[in-house]
Amino acid sequence: MIRPVQEYKASSRELSNYLGLDCKVDFDFTGVVSNSKDVISGDLFVALPGIKNHGAKFIDSAITSGAVAVLTDSEGSVLVGGKLPTFVVDNPRGILGSICAWFYDFPTTKFSLVGITGTNGKTTTTSLLHQIWSLAQKESALIGTTGIVIGGDRFDTSFTTPEAPEIAAIFASICERHIPLAAMEVSSHAIELGRISGSSFKIAAFTNLTQDHLDFHGDMENYFAAKSKLFTHEFAELGFINIDDKYGIRLFTTVEIPVIGISKSNRKAQWHYDKYDKIESLTNGYEVVIRGTGGILIEGRVGLIGEHNLDNLLMAVAIAFETGIDPLLIGSNLHLLTGAAGRLEKIDLGQKFLALVDYAHTPDAVSHVLASLRSQTTGKVIAVLGCGGDRDKSKRPLMGSELQAGSDLAIFTSDNPRSENPDAILSDMTSGLSLRENDAVISDRREAIAFAVTSANSGDCVVLLGKGHEVGQEIAGVKKAFDDRIELARAIEELS
Repeated sequence: MIRPVQEYKASSRELSNYLGLDCKVDFDFTGVVSNSKDVISGDLFVALPGIKNHGAKFIDSAITSGAVAVLTDSEGSVLVGGKLPTFVVDNPRGILGSICAWFYDFPTTKFSLVGITGTNGKTTTTSLLHQIWSLAQKESALIGTTGIVIGGDRFDTSFTTPEAPEIAAIFASICERHIPLAAMEVSSHAIELGRISGSSFKIAAFTNLTQDHLDFHGDMENYFAAKSKLFTHEFAELGFINIDDKYGIRLFTTVEIPVIGISKSNRKAQWHYDKYDKIESLTNGYEVVIRGTGGILIEGRVGLIGEHNLDNLLMAVAIAFETGIDPLLIGSNLHLLTGAAGRLEKIDLGQKFLALVDYAHTPDAVSHVLASLRSQTTGKVIAVLGCGGDRDKSKRPLMGSELQAGSDLAIFTSDNPRSENPDAILSDMTSGLSLRENDAVISDRREAIAFAVTSANSGDCVVLLGKGHEVGQEIAGVKKAFDDRIELARAIEELS
């Protein structure tokens, strides 16, 4: 867990006053954590109820590591059994974010935080924004799926949006380094589970909303409602919204904070393209002319692959301008921008076909990626895709359908089966489909990748979808090293 170098301290009486509780014992604590594995000496351990276990079951481990007190619910209090001073509240998860923000003295009020939410595009948009800031010599931070960057330091993360104690500690680390700008991916889980409670965003941005996470939200209305919470006075001062998306236009017309619209083609939007033209071939990107607030004009060449990335670019450029970056500087640096790790990332070992890895793991994302590749590929589009286990099952046949519709050779394989039978997941993916003669169902992902590569000829495009930047594959509860980029490179080397 990332922690600030500066020492923070709060007393039991201060916490009691903040929570409106009676204080029965005096002590100080110097950190707040919700995972017993993260506890160090002096920490307040927040024991949360979980799906399988209650965090209070790990009280002995927390004590051994140096926890000085526990905050939990009534069930957790029983499990703690008086082993440590205990604060009992009705909903510890719901107030954890606020407690952490309070403990670190509300760090997000001291720098400009940009939050990007949406089903697809969060990672690329935050990455592009972070790059623009860096090219403008503005020190900044990045928090998202592919990792955390604070100044020149990079850290791994296991969540799109980290848990509340880590988020607050990251924000405190940004503050102590006097970093003025930060971009963060904000997942619907983070909003709904209170991970961002107590955080203040200068800007909140909405990319799009398509089917995903319905195992958690239940339906699209609940999913939309979760995303919409970010665009309230509780969290954000200003919103940027993609009005090409049907949920985006709905949000734009109902949101309670001031908003700015962005659109690829609707010239009534404050930010839009005057034009965007493909350059020669797939790998050379686009010539773009962007029109912004007050008639600002930004022109340049960008080397991003895929038309859907023009949405992400436009959002990043608009926000960069709003955060004070000179539009002439933005335009002159467009050609230096690169896609995020595992987002249409090229694997080039001199082979005669294009090889790409992408994180697309929703029906809409698969459709958009394959449509972009189809429009710019002279040969066959060969696509490999699986669906994750223990996740939204309703999207599996939709993803299978988009895979087949968007490719000349569809290869159905495993993603992260987790606790599920991989063959059962593949059955869900292919249900209702009539497989073509050259389509393939290969459960082993390494074999599926090798099959895709050996099937490719000059001018073809091989794309691995679903895992992107991930460096592991979880099968039967065991996570083993597996990186699509390495596996694709290995298969190409073996072919040569």
